[in-house]
Amino acid sequence: MNAEGLVRIRAAGVSDAADIARIHMASRAATMPYLPPQKRNHEQVTRWVEEVILKESHTWVAVRGAELLGYAALKGDLLEHLYLRPDVLRRGVGTLLLDEVKRNCPGRLILHVFELNTGARQFYAHHGFTVLERTDGSRNMEHLPDQTLEWVSVATR
Repeated sequence: MNAEGLVRIRAAGVSDAADIARIHMASRAATMPYLPPQKRNHEQVTRWVEEVILKESHTWVAVRGAELLGYAALKGDLLEHLYLRPDVLRRGVGTLLLDEVKRNCPGRLILHVFELNTGARQFYAHHGFTVLERTDGSRNMEHLPDQTLEWVSVATR
C-alpha cells in the first residue's frame, strides 16, 4: 500500500472545519434517515464546528493523503461526535478514531446514541461499550429514544 492509502489520525484545526461539516451532514443523512432533514446549510454547520466543536472539544480527524474521512470530538469523558464519510464505513476508520479517543481518555468514556442507530450501537458494542441507561427521548432535541453507553478501561476496572 502506498503512502496515499494509509489512514492516519491527527488533531483537527480550524482549516478542517468545512470538511468536518461536510462529513457531519453527509453521515447523518446517510446513516440516520429517521432524523428530520437538516435545517442548517453547510456554511452554518461549518460555523458551528469552528465556534463550538473545535473550541469546546478535543477533536481529531482521520485523513488519507489530503482527504478527511471522519472526525471524533471528545469533551471530558463524553464522546460527543464520531462521524465518518458514508463511503468509508466498515473499513477501520471509525476504529482508528475511537482508539485515539480512548488513548486520550483512558479511564472511561460515555456517549449517547439513538436506539434506531443500530449500526452505531453494534460498532460500540464491538468495542466494549455497554448500555448504562435507556431513555424515551425526552432529553434530546429529536425526541427519539436513546441510550447512554459506557466504556471502562480494563486498567481501571
